[in-house]
Amino acid sequence: MEPAVAYVRTEEAPKLAAPANLVGWRGWVLANLFPNWKNGLLTIIAGLFLYWVLSNVLGWALFRAVWTGENRDACAVEGVGACWPFVQAKFLQWIYGFYPIDQRWRVNICFLVGGAALVPMLMPSAPHKIWNALFLLVVFPLIVFILLTGGHFALPLSTFAGVAALLAIAAALLPLSVYGIEEGIQKARINLVLAGVGIVVWIASFLMNFGTVPTPIGVMSVGKSVATLLFFASGGLAIVQLMADRNLGALSVLRGWLIVALALFLAMLLLKIDFGLEPVETSQWGGLLVTLVVAITGIVFSLPLGILLALGRRSNMPIVKYFSISFIEIWRGVPLITVLFMASVMLPLFLPPGVNFDKLTRALIATAIFASAYMAEVVRGGLQAIPRGQFEAAQALGLSYWNMMSLIVLPQALKIVIPGIVNSFISLFKDTTLVAVIGLFDLLGIVVAGFADSKWASPQTAPTGYFSAALIFWVFCFGMSRYSQFIERRLNTGHKR
Repeated sequence: MEPAVAYVRTEEAPKLAAPANLVGWRGWVLANLFPNWKNGLLTIIAGLFLYWVLSNVLGWALFRAVWTGENRDACAVEGVGACWPFVQAKFLQWIYGFYPIDQRWRVNICFLVGGAALVPMLMPSAPHKIWNALFLLVVFPLIVFILLTGGHFALPLSTFAGVAALLAIAAALLPLSVYGIEEGIQKARINLVLAGVGIVVWIASFLMNFGTVPTPIGVMSVGKSVATLLFFASGGLAIVQLMADRNLGALSVLRGWLIVALALFLAMLLLKIDFGLEPVETSQWGGLLVTLVVAITGIVFSLPLGILLALGRRSNMPIVKYFSISFIEIWRGVPLITVLFMASVMLPLFLPPGVNFDKLTRALIATAIFASAYMAEVVRGGLQAIPRGQFEAAQALGLSYWNMMSLIVLPQALKIVIPGIVNSFISLFKDTTLVAVIGLFDLLGIVVAGFADSKWASPQTAPTGYFSAALIFWVFCFGMSRYSQFIERRLNTGHKR
């Protein structure tokens, strides 16, 4: 009987190639498009529909399109596609609107400076984010306003006095941000009372005639003069209280307020300087310029206002809470087109005599307020998603309300609702087309206005214009969507099992 011989492999067996239906493009197609007969049937139907859409769109936009021509004759031929000579002839008007041709360099500077400042802001690895943000939020809007309008505004001294009064009211509220709501009210009871009485007197001055009195800045009503003195007294008292307190937090808040006050007065002084620019009324603006101005203004102001309203709605202070709820529900309950009509037609009726804003300014204010109401609910959803333990832990560490919100709660809440925030921004960007109903020519409005040109009247003019406007809107909206997804992936610090 022969002894059993154990077989032990002295070398590894050769590796066999993976089956062809599991790797490569063929494996991806089988795994994703044809995993079973149901999905395969849906894939075939979707592919046929996509082929039908693309063949028709590309055939109209590219293969049968007219690319050269001087007037409608080139596009009035039967069977042709898109009329691209019309786009070439009107494209600059789509960008600048009715802005004077010899002054369009001012708009170009605004676009270039804004783009150059925005690119490093969107790059997470770029340095000096704080200075970049300050430039975009403070310096750049001032540059844009002076360049586009021409500057050299005749601002009366009463305007400076009004801004100073508003800053005085803000100063009266500074103790609340330093010591918290409850302790701040106790410490600043006197100056808060003075500010409240000043507001009541100021409102009463519009309802009753108190007479007039001469002041260093001109003749003012007695009511407004008394209210202004009360504002300055309340703000001055709060500043003295903060300076007497050696708390570093109080001094830092006071320093921030002084910086804001100085920046406002410097900005107003710059608006009075004559830079030699030709004045351009906002009625001459239009096209993509108006679309970007309205959209960016709404985006920049709606986010901080929405955060404040969301915090106010969750506040334990009844006045703040119910004011925030009323504000949000009122503005969310009416269409944007109604808000724009109110800002264009009704708002001037409620303003004091001699006070008026141009139509674009009113549209900007209305859009920002409307968008902030929607943004407040988006942010509130993020705040409700934060576990209560986060609030309790922050309070256990002795953090004040504003430190708890700014350092602990809001960073987590805003990260959660990034998709909702960007969705609101995209919706706002597209809703800018509604300003056409109050006589402002945004991008879509200026495109539609070009259809009335008899030189380019043809069956393909309107479809080409609408298609081009849709393409421009899609580029901006798709860019915002892709960047938000990039930020989501970068901030995704969760651990997957």
